[in-house]
Amino acid sequence: MLFDHYAYFYSKAERKYNPHTHGYEGEIKLVDSLPANVTDVGTNRSVQLFGNYNQNSKVVRTIKEPPANWDYMTIDNHDPKFVLQTSRKPLKYFTLIVGESNGKN
Repeated sequence: MLFDHYAYFYSKAERKYNPHTHGYEGEIKLVDSLPANVTDVGTNRSVQLFGNYNQNSKVVRTIKEPPANWDYMTIDNHDPKFVLQTSRKPLKYFTLIVGESNGKN
């Protein structure tokens, strides 16, 4: 299995909404970056897991355990942003199933 991508995990914990400026303030923080093996979730499996096939989902496998608290991740620091749908800890590696985020902030 090739770990030929990097998964970058970000946290928005320090961002707060300011009602006076009508926007978010604070930094988005890079929590961790890990080598990763990334594959698409197939159409049949997507229907089984999520009930539809419109979900752009990826399976991300890492050697080290991903951080406990993160809000979204990117693959190789490119768009789109992905959010956690489910995770598993099989005998080897750590497995995350992530879906494309539609959030703006």
